[in-house]
Parts: sequence; C-alpha cells; structure tokens
Amino acid sequence: VAKLVPRIHEEEMKTQNYQIAITITEARQLVGENIDPIVIIEIGDEKKQTTVKEGTNAPFYNEYFVFDFVGPQVFLFDKIINISVMHHKLIGSVLIGSFKVDLGTVYTQPGHQFCDKWALLTDPADIRTGTKGYLKCDISVTGKGDTMQATQKTADTEEQIEKNLLIPKGFPSERPWARFYVRIYKAEGLPKMNSSIMANVTKAFIGDSKDLVDPYVVVMFAGQMGRTTVQKNCADPVWHEQIIFKEMFPPLCRRVKIQVWDEGSMNDVALATHFIDLKKISNEQDGDKGFLPTFGPAWINLYGSARNNSLMDDHQELNEGFGEGASFRGRLFIEIAVEILSGGARESKFSRIIKDIKLPAKDKDSKAAKGKDKTDKAGEDGKSASPSDKTNSTEVEVEPFDAPSEIYGEKFEEFLLFGTFFEATMIDRKVGDKPITFEVSVGNFGKVTDGVSAGAGGKKKARDEEVEESLLHDKDDEMCHKLGVPLASTTHPERPLITGGNRNYQYLPYDERKPCICVRSYWGDQTFRLYSSNTLENMADHLVSGNQIPRLRCSVKQIEAEEKMRMTLSDFINQSRAFMSVVEKKPKGLNYTTLDKKRLMLFRQELEAMSSDAKGIVQQQKKMSLDEMIRATQIFIDKIRFLVDEPQNTVPDVFIWMLSNNKRVAYARIPAKSILYSLEKDQRGKDCGKIKTHFLKVSLGYSLIIIISQTLSPTWNQMLLFNGIVLHGDGEEIAQFPPEIVIELYDDDAVGKAEYIGSTVAAPVVRLADHKYEPPKLSYHPVYCGNLSGGDILAAFELLEIPDSDPDRLPPVDPPDVSQIYPVPANIRPVLSKYRVEVLFWGVRELKKVQLLSVDRPQVFIECAGRGVKSSVIQSYKKNPNFNVLADWFEVELPENELLHPPLSICVVDWRAFGRSTLVGTHTINCLKQFLFKPQLDLQATPILISASPESSQPPDLSQEPCLADHIYAEVEQGKCTVMELEPGPATPPAAEPEHSISEPEKDRKQKDRKKSLRRSTKRKKRTIADESAENVIDWWSKYYASMLKITLLFSKIYEGDLESEFNNFEDWVKTFQLLRGKSNDEVHADSEDRIIGKFKGSFCIYPSAEDGSLLDGGQLHILQGIPPNHSVNVLIRVYIVAAFNLSPADPDGKSDPYIVLRLGNTEIKDRENYIPKQLNPVFGRSFEIQATFPKDSLLTVLIYDHDFVGTDDLIGETKIDLENRFYSRHRATCGLQSQYEIEGYNAWRDATKPSEILTKLCKDNRINGPFMRPGEIQVGTKVFKGQTVFTEDENEEPVESYEHLSLKVLRSWEEIPEVGYKLVPEHIETRPLYHKDKPGMEQVEQLRDAAFPAEIPASGPEPSCNVEQWIKGLEEDKQETDVHYNSLTGEGNFNWRFVFPFHYLPAEKQMVVSKRENIFSLEKTERKIPAELVLQVWDFERLSSDDFLGTLELNLNGFPRAAKTAKSCDVGMVVAACEENKISIFQQKRVRGWWPFIKAGELTGKVEAEFHLVTAEEAEKNPVGKARKEPEPLEKPNRPDTSFSWFVNPFKCLYHLIWRNYKKYIIIGIILLILVVFLVLFIYTLPGAISRRLVVGGT
Repeated sequence: VAKLVPRIHEEEMKTQNYQIAITITEARQLVGENIDPIVIIEIGDEKKQTTVKEGTNAPFYNEYFVFDFVGPQVFLFDKIINISVMHHKLIGSVLIGSFKVDLGTVYTQPGHQFCDKWALLTDPADIRTGTKGYLKCDISVTGKGDTMQATQKTADTEEQIEKNLLIPKGFPSERPWARFYVRIYKAEGLPKMNSSIMANVTKAFIGDSKDLVDPYVVVMFAGQMGRTTVQKNCADPVWHEQIIFKEMFPPLCRRVKIQVWDEGSMNDVALATHFIDLKKISNEQDGDKGFLPTFGPAWINLYGSARNNSLMDDHQELNEGFGEGASFRGRLFIEIAVEILSGGARESKFSRIIKDIKLPAKDKDSKAAKGKDKTDKAGEDGKSASPSDKTNSTEVEVEPFDAPSEIYGEKFEEFLLFGTFFEATMIDRKVGDKPITFEVSVGNFGKVTDGVSAGAGGKKKARDEEVEESLLHDKDDEMCHKLGVPLASTTHPERPLITGGNRNYQYLPYDERKPCICVRSYWGDQTFRLYSSNTLENMADHLVSGNQIPRLRCSVKQIEAEEKMRMTLSDFINQSRAFMSVVEKKPKGLNYTTLDKKRLMLFRQELEAMSSDAKGIVQQQKKMSLDEMIRATQIFIDKIRFLVDEPQNTVPDVFIWMLSNNKRVAYARIPAKSILYSLEKDQRGKDCGKIKTHFLKVSLGYSLIIIISQTLSPTWNQMLLFNGIVLHGDGEEIAQFPPEIVIELYDDDAVGKAEYIGSTVAAPVVRLADHKYEPPKLSYHPVYCGNLSGGDILAAFELLEIPDSDPDRLPPVDPPDVSQIYPVPANIRPVLSKYRVEVLFWGVRELKKVQLLSVDRPQVFIECAGRGVKSSVIQSYKKNPNFNVLADWFEVELPENELLHPPLSICVVDWRAFGRSTLVGTHTINCLKQFLFKPQLDLQATPILISASPESSQPPDLSQEPCLADHIYAEVEQGKCTVMELEPGPATPPAAEPEHSISEPEKDRKQKDRKKSLRRSTKRKKRTIADESAENVIDWWSKYYASMLKITLLFSKIYEGDLESEFNNFEDWVKTFQLLRGKSNDEVHADSEDRIIGKFKGSFCIYPSAEDGSLLDGGQLHILQGIPPNHSVNVLIRVYIVAAFNLSPADPDGKSDPYIVLRLGNTEIKDRENYIPKQLNPVFGRSFEIQATFPKDSLLTVLIYDHDFVGTDDLIGETKIDLENRFYSRHRATCGLQSQYEIEGYNAWRDATKPSEILTKLCKDNRINGPFMRPGEIQVGTKVFKGQTVFTEDENEEPVESYEHLSLKVLRSWEEIPEVGYKLVPEHIETRPLYHKDKPGMEQVEQLRDAAFPAEIPASGPEPSCNVEQWIKGLEEDKQETDVHYNSLTGEGNFNWRFVFPFHYLPAEKQMVVSKRENIFSLEKTERKIPAELVLQVWDFERLSSDDFLGTLELNLNGFPRAAKTAKSCDVGMVVAACEENKISIFQQKRVRGWWPFIKAGELTGKVEAEFHLVTAEEAEKNPVGKARKEPEPLEKPNRPDTSFSWFVNPFKCLYHLIWRNYKKYIIIGIILLILVVFLVLFIYTLPGAISRRLVVGGT
C-alpha cells in the first residue's frame, strides 16, 4: 500500500541561498620552467583569482574565495567549478592545467565538502600529455541549515598525493580519458507552433500549413556544449548527428543535459529539457559486475509548458528544466556510449567504425551548411580547431553518422487508455462558472487544443494519408462497438455548482452518470521495462509496509515485531526469486538495448546480494536487534527504489487537464507505469483500475493564501457525520484503497471573512457490513499550508458500510447537545486523568518593540486544555526583567496516553496605560513528554547550581590571571573601556596565588611555598614534552595548535560547534522559549528572525495529582528545588577571541578587513583600530574583560565587522551567547577545568577556586557524602578515585602532600558519580557559527578563546654557477643574487657570497607571516601565513639576450633533505625520493652545510655547496653580519681559477681547457685509430702492386 501523503501538493522547487567556499592551499609538481603560477576559479559567469607566485613549481597560496548562488538546488548541482592554473604573463597568460567538478558531486560528499584534497590538473587542449600538476584545495557547498565544519590545515610535507585526490570515495586514483558519444537520431511530436511572435502572427494571417518550428538539439556535459544542425520547418526532424565529449572517467560531472531548441529570427527558444544521470545508466562496481555508461538507442520523453493558444508561452521556464513539466512536448531518439582511451586520444576501433559509416560528403556538406553560423559555437570556448587538434583536445566534436537500418525496425504496440471520472470537487471559485471539461492525453494522443494532430505520437505515417485515415476510422468504429463507449479524450462540458457548507469551492454534478474517456495510442514494444519497474516497486512497497509495523512499539510487542519483520524478509526472498525467473525468460524478438541487458544483470546481482543478506537475518545467523533489522531493511528499500527508476522511456506520462471555457486551468500528471495493466499481478501498476484521488495543480502560479502562524490549541470534541454517501466500486477494493478525506482549517474572524490556516489529507478506516466493528484510534495528522507546516490535528476517520438488511445496525453515537453538535464517542475519546502542572517563571529576555512602543510591564499567561495560570507582572522590564514570584501551579485533565497530550501555550502580554494590554508574542509546546516528572527519578532530576559564589560578586584582581602574550584587558567604567596590550613574552606566574590567602595561618606558609616550588619543578620536567620543531617557548599558542593537531601537550578541548550544542543549551535548570509574533504571509520569511519578538525563560513540571490534592515534597513546589534566587548578581566576563574562518567577503575584491565588536547590555567595545586587512580567515588573538550585572546584562553579542575607510562599516556576522544560562548551569560553564593542575607556565591554573574547593562544594550541593581525602585516594559517595597525592622533587627533598591533582581528576570524571553525575565543562575553545540577518541559516565560523617571533637567516658559502638568485617564498621583493662568475668553461663557479633574509615565524603553527600590499592600489597590507620555503636558482648570464634558466632548488626550512658531504654523492634522488627520516629542520639544527642538487624538468642540472645559519632577531642584533661580502664580518673574494677568461683573447688556452681537458681520452684514441686506418689504406693500396711485382720477379 502506498504511503498516504498528508500534503496536497508536493513541495515545489524552492529558491534558496547557497554559498560555495573554495580554499586554494598550494600546488605541487606543476609542469614548466621558472613559471609564475596563478589560480583562476570560474563558476558560471563569475571569475576569481589568486595572487601570482613568482618562479616556483610548488606555489603556496592559502587563499579563500566565496561564491553566492540563489536558485533551486537542482540547478545548483549542474553548475561547474572550473579551476585553472596559469603561467602569468603581462600579455596573454598560458594555461598549465585545469580541473572541473560539478557542484552536485561536491554536495553529495560527507559534510557537503572536499577537504584538503588534491585536484589533478590536465591540459584540455592536449589530453595526451598527462598530468600537469596537483592543486590542493577545499571545496564546500552550504545551503540554509547546513552546518559548516571548521577544518584545520595540517602541514604534511610527505603527504601522499595519489592517495588523497579530489575524487569521491570509491573512485579509482588513476582515471583514464574517455570519449562520451551522444548520438541524436531523430525527434517526433514536437510542438508545431513556432515560438517566434512574428512567425505566429504570419501563420494566423496567411494560414501557412507548414510546421513553423526549426529545431536543433543542444547537449551539455562537464561544462561543454555541443549542438546539432537546424532542421527547418519540421516537427519530426531527423538529424543522424553525434556529439563527442572527452572527459576523464569516471567523470566528476554526473548529469547530461539535453535540450531541444527552436531557432527564431530574433532569438532561439527552448522547447524542452531532459536530464540523464550517468549514475542511472552505469554501474561503478569493479570487475565484470560493473559497466560503462550506456543508453539506447531509445526514446526520451520531453515535457514542458502547456500552450493556451496564446502567441507567447506562459511558462517558458518549464521548457528550460525549471520545475515539473505540465505537458508532453515530443520525444527524442538518442544513444549514449562511452569509450575508454587507453593511450591518449588516438583513434580507436570504435571511432574508426563510426567514421566508415559516416554520411556521404555531399549530404555532410549540405547538412553542415544549414547551421554554419550555429555550429561554430560548439566547444568550450567557441574557437575553431583543426581535426587533429580536436582529436587530442577536449573540444566538442559534432559529426554526422549513418544509422543502421535495424534501428528503425521498431515494432509498435497499440495501447488503450480508459478512465472514469467519479467526482470533481474542491474546484476553486476563482475558476469561474463557465462550463468545465477534462482532457486526458498520453503523448500527443488525446490533445485537442494545442493545434497538433492526434496521431503525432509515434505511429509511422503512411504515404497515402487519406487511406490511413479511413482505416483509422474503421478501427475506431470497431473499438467503440467493442467497448460500448466512444473514443473520446475529453469529458462533456459541465457547469460547476457551489459546494454546500463551504462556499469557497465548487463541484461538478456527475451523480449517477459518470463521464468516461478512451484514448488509443501507439508506442514501441518495450513494456518489459515498465513491468520490471512495477515488480520492483511492489517489492519495495511490501518491505515498507513490513518495516512500518515495528515502529509502533506501543501496540506491537518486541518478539511479534521481530517475527513480522522476518516474515516480510522471507516474502522478499521469494519475490526476488520469482522476479528473476520471469525476467530471464525473456521472449525472443524484443528490442533489447545494451542498457536493458546490463540492467537485467544488475537486477540479478543486487537482488541476489540482498536476498543473501535477508536470508542471514531470517535464519538469525547473526544476532540483530530490532533497530538493526529496521535499518537493514531500509537499506534494501533504498537500493530497490534506485533500480525502479527506468532511464529509457517508453510510454509517456498521462496528463489530466481541467479546461474552463477551453482554457487550461489545472492538471495532474500520472506516470504511465502506475496504471499499466498486466495479467501478472506483480507487474501491474499499483493504481491500475483503482479509484484514486488526484489533486490538480494550478497552472496559474502560486495560490494567494494567508498563513496563520500564531497557532492556538483548540479542542473541539466534535463528531461530523456524512450520511448516505454513495461510493461506486467493489467493497473490498474500497476497503483497500479508501477515498481520501481533505480537512481544512480556517481562522474565523468576527469582522471579515475566515482566513485559511492549512489542510491535510487522511484516509478513513473502512468497516464493511460483514466485518466486526472496532473503534478507530485517534492520531495526529500534520497540517500544511502550501509548503509550510501549520500544526497537527488530532482526529480519527472511519467509513462505515450501511448494511442493506438492517440500515440501523451501526455503532451507537452519543446524543447531540442543544446546538446539534455530536461529541466524539466515548469508545474513541481518550481516557482523561487529573495532572498538576508546575510552572517556573524566571524572566523574559530580548523583547522587541510592539506597536512602536517598548515593552515595560510584561506578564506571562500559561494555558493547557482550557486551564492555565499567570505570572506576576514585571514592574520595569529595563531595570529587572525577572519575575518576583518564581513559581505557580494549576491542575488540568490530560489523556493518560502521553502521545495524545494537547499542546501548552505560552502567551506574553504588555500592560500599558489605562489598563490596556497588548499581545507581545506566543509560543506553543507541542510535546509535553519532556516535562513529565516521575518521582523515582527524583535525585537525577534535581537541579544542582545555587546562587553564585561570593567571589563572583566582586571582579577578581587582574593579577590573578596568568598574563598571556598579546592579552588585552578592557576596563569598563560607565560604558567606557580602555584597552591595554601587554608586551609579548613568556607566561609569567600569578602575582598572588589563591593558596596564599590572608586567612591562612602563618605557620602553613613554608609548606605551601615548598609545594609551590615542587610543582614548578614538576612543571619544568613536563615542559620537556615539546613540539617536533623544538621551539624555545611553549606558550598558550603552542597549546592551541597542539590541540588542533592532536599532539600530546596539555591541550584544550576544541569543540567543532558551540558549547550550547554540547551541553543541551545549558537548559538543565531553566528552558528558553522563543516568542513569535502575529501573522506571516510570505513563505520565505516565515521562519526568519523578524518573527521572533523575544524569549521567555522558565520551565514546567507535570505529574499526576495526588488524590488528597497535596503537593509533593511536603508542600514545596518540586520545580523550585535547586533553583537559585533570581536577584541581581555582579560578574566579570572574560572573552577570548582566537580566530574566525570562512568569513563572507564584504569588499569588491573578494576580501574583508574584519575587526571585533562586543555588546553586553549598554556596553559596547569596538576593536576597530586592530582590524586585520584583506583576510577571510583572520587570527585575532584578542582578550576582553567586561563587568556586568545579571539578569540585566545577560546576552553577549560578538560581532565581526568589515573595516571601511569610506562609508559605514559592514556587518559580516554575529553570534549571541546567553551568559546567564552558563553562569547558573550545573555543568559549571564559568571557567573550564584544565587537564592538569599546575601553578605556572602555559598551563597555569586559571580558576579563582582550587579543584579541592570545587569538589567540596559539588558534594555539598548534591547532598552526597565526601569528599574523603586519604593518601593516594579520594572517596566521593561510594566511588573511590585513586591517584598520586604525595610528590617529591628528588631524594633529598621532604615529600609534600597535595590533593589538588587528584581532585581535578575526580572533577573531570564527575559524570561517573552514580545518580548525580554529569559532565563538567573542560577547558575548551568553542567554534561558533556567525549569522547575518540578510542570509538566514547561512553559517560562517568563529573560534572564541599571533604572537610573531622575528628571525633572520644568513646563508653563506661557495656556490658554483654563473649567477645565483635566492629568495624566500612570499618575500620575492627581497630577492637577492650573487655577482656573475664570467666565462666559466668548466661549469664551476665560486662566489663566497652571503644572503641575509629577515622574516617573521610562528613556531606553534610552523609558518611564517608575510605582510605586503597586493598591488599598487592597495591601501593596506595583507597578512598571510605561508610555509617557510627558500628558493635558489642558477642562471646563465647573457649580455645581449635574456638570461638562460639552468635549474632550481626549493627547500622547506621545516623539513628539507640532509646535505650530501661531497659533490660526487649529491644527486637528484636525495631531493625527489627523500623520506621523512632523512629530512632536517633549520629550526632544530640552526646551522647546516653541504651539497644540494639543482633540478630542471626533473633532471640534475648542477650542484650547490651552501651553508645555512638560523639566528633570532636578538642574536642578529648582537652579532650583525653584512650582505654579500660587506662589513661587518666581511667575506674574502672567491678564488676563481684560470678557466675564467675570454675565448676571443686566448683561443689556444680556450681549446686546451674546453677540448683537451674534457676530451683528451677520445682525442688520443681518435689519433691512434686514424694512424691505423691510414696504415691499412696504404697497405691495401700497395699490396696488389707488390704481389704482381713479386710474381714477375719470381717468374723471371
């Protein structure tokens, strides 16, 4: 049984705000020599770029960009992110590589983001060249309500790029290139009316009978577009053209968008749009189970807007894919194939076959000429390219092909669509009283008003159309005779009548004579696809019905529920087996495409796997709980639902249109498969032959209805009777598919007409005459008004059959009252009991103005089920917003069934002059279960915190806080504040420890001092646990960054969200209820901040009343136990603001200049002078102190503003913190518990109260025994904690006893204390979202809670080259170079040259800080944090031309390869393949010397001997050195050998050094060989003469 949808219409595509945030971190392995890379990001028409990094193949950016998108989610997903890395030039930058991903792929990732992933860069112009480098980036997409996750970067130099690529989980790391073929065969049934106004006017006057449509097809995929030629004046065009895309496989862009356009004289107009998801036509599994994307050749049905015989299309956006199509617009015959390219884009067997069957040249030229000007647009950038260029680039190719003859051998089946209209009700009065008809169509068959022929749907046209028409008429007459009804697609016109009892609606008086429609159509014989979908859907519905039974825990026992689940799964196994046996017996001759065969294989794989899992559950092979069984079944349902969706369309959807006076008014769209008939019950559509209610959607736009947002809680106790209703159909069928009941709620107004609140749809419980009667159960039905939730209605609905034999034999009803209103029968009414409701009135907060006046004397009214109570009146809201009387109570009758409890209403009014009261706002609590009190849980429910400790009333001395570097104190006096900045330095111990208070006896001083020194020494031992980089000072920032990197320091807890979400909003003692104002008539702003007018703080306690009427706990209200008095309290608030992440840009250049503003009551602190220029991820490191008074100053607002020189500063975002809730919470959120107790250093104890004192107070407040402190243990109640309590520094020292460390351990484990335990807030940093009122629900992130240490790095030593340049990345303006070693014929060069580079370094973050202006127009310097990397380059100096680049060496100063001891042992491998063990840090070694290789294009091009020496700024000031060879500490001139001379002056010396010294061996061998050759030649030359002479002489 399909699940009943309580909403009349499903939610339409809603326009939402989305934010795309992209962080470009760094790039590596970029291809090129001495390149200046810049990254360009494009999303649609928006383009943003990073700064240029000079002369590096591994640039570091760490730049953040934000793009805003407004629109429906489905269109957001098709947006393409194109990230390109360019080599920057003044004129014409050169592309290095690019990367593409669509936003849908990003949004489907966990957290809607890719974080710290490497994007593989390729060259779209030449895909044979492979990888062009890697770009590390974050990409996130956040919409309203999505939570942004603050992610911290980890600097891992040895990160394995290939294992961390920017691809979805499950994708292979190596993705080959592939060709995506989209072959467009033909279209038919397109709208014949041209979209051009002039063409339509011409047709109207001249009466032109031609098809006034000039269609062409546009295919978009992966940010590229290809289009076919234009077919003039043709509604059934034939193209035979294929569009070829080249993209890596699997692609990161998942949807193919196919649009049919009509070419117009003025502009082109879209006729229809269709999307194909590659996930639906492929299988990503490995091995032979998976298959590449494949589709067709098959039809896709096109849907769009319906025409009202107007010159212009009323709803053109539907044709462009915006929203659900309201009418059939034709269909398109296409094929999709994917071919993997094994080696580049060389021509493969598949493409060669296609080229062999291309159209003849003559046809090709004539086709291409038709749309020559259009086809030039094909491709990504519109540039024309030669065929060879196109083959190896990603540019789209469009070419004709010859379709095989078997493609057009499709057989057609005849389909008959029959329908009966039983009733037509709830017709809006706005439609008018003109005659109404209904039109039913499938495809273009049945359409009568669009000016298209009824036969243009798929049937082949005969040559002799008159003969065919006469044959059709004969068939129609025969069909009419058989059916007994005429073949008509429309009902007879009927005038609507007004509905009795509700004059807003009309109905059509069909009575006994029900109109019928009968439409005949012809479609391809691929109904097996629909049969498979129906069978799978029936299986899924069966699993859903079985999965819903156990959820009703109150009515079904655990064992019964598990048994029913197993029975459902057994049925599923049998259904799967039966389905596969039917599917595999496929009849011969069916036109199966490749996708059909692959989907059958996929069905078998998935069903076998699911059946195997289900069998394991049924046979209880593994012990599973009921919840686990439900989750496993839900996974099965989701998998089957995915298989149900058939991408290859056959029969189009059926449309029911309501026409008033021949004008289209409203429609319903029904999938063809849901009403398809089959002899097999499982293959039959779920609505086939069933009487079903269809709600028609209005095509006029949105209905204009006013939403009542102020929901009251009425109780009617009324039964409505509808007597004598005649229903047509089989009784059993009506019981299985009962008619749906529509319930509407109105707000009756004494003046004016009633206003609509909302509606819901319910199905009655049907009791037939021969069935036993059981009363129906009450249940809540959700009420909707449009897309908004409008509350719930508690009701029961039953449909009782009147017996023919005894019409009066019906269940008895209670007699009506004097108003003839029937009450709900007693057997349906819930059983009521008397309950007592205790109310805590604490106060009201943040009340806005009402009717232009401030609220001054508010009062709260509480109401539940007609009973209630009211608070005392606050005499002056501004002076004290708390109530004088804390609590009150009232009694009320409530249902014993907790699920049926009525809601509780909170209403706040303001009393004004002359006894007038004005409504401020209301709040409705729908679920009272959270306030039900059970006496046996008394201890656990007792609130803990009482009034503030005495030290809280006075601000503690500032000296009690360890002074952190860059710590700011704001001393607030009468609304003014002064900010003082302390000098950065190591943390200093407190000037006065709380341990040494004046009240302690003098004799304990020595022992305390000994403890103090002991702990200091203990602390010194622990400070040796340091970071890898061995920084000199471990300060608070070391602790902070260690916390983020999870390094073993005494780190703070860093919460990914705010503290309230971790501790239930600190509502353990009081709850905060938002008060909402009056009405809202705009869906977009229905839940915005504008409706919240204030907050009420209070709580409720509900329990059954005692029979004697006495209160619990001896007359004291239970809700008051543990509640502190609500008088004024003076407090000191310290705010530490660490950093902000992912801020929205507020300046035109995509950056912001953020600064902090704090507001508390009437106090405002603006830290405007300390703004951070050009930064979206600022590190503030600011601390503020404010004195305040509770409850008047209880809401702290932290705002981030953008600093502007001209105009007002812009708000970036804000967050609000309820300090009062934290102060009084039992979780002790005043000062977090540290991980260890220390009295000095970076982890010094910060709280004014020691751990032992806190523990003693907690035990007292919770009424538990303890703490009992004994050597080595502390006992709290019945639980004993063991740990060290005696400490000794060394053997000579006397042992000292201290329970503070163990007390802290007990506090950090307080939740383990039986019955009263709960978690205490640890020392922490919370991450709070920042909101902006103009972007509700869109988050930015801020952390609540930089010390930069300057340093110098002098490098000295001989370096062989013609000329050496050196600089630190990010400080290119401080580039330094040696002098030139001229005419070095041996490639050796001596310099003895010193470079000195000052830079600011952050040891905790292992990064350096660079502040510089981005361009000459920048007013402020931009601060960036980048890794400390040193770049050395060697150049060949040229006098007449530009210098030649010889090689480069880039060294990350935090981890670079160890130097080779000799030049001979120095090679490329020591840099390229260096492991982490062989790397050193200059910040550890301080001084290194040796040989390193120069590299160019991955090859060794030279070696350099250098020495690096790191000193701090202080050390450099004490021992200064000069640059180059200058004073102080001058260097000697290099000893350059005799090889340095001019070849023109000394040619022989040049030959000696250039040729003889290098090629001496080869020259000697050559001379010897030459002598031997001469000797051999002479020998051969003289040998014949000598022999002949010898013969002559010898003969004589």
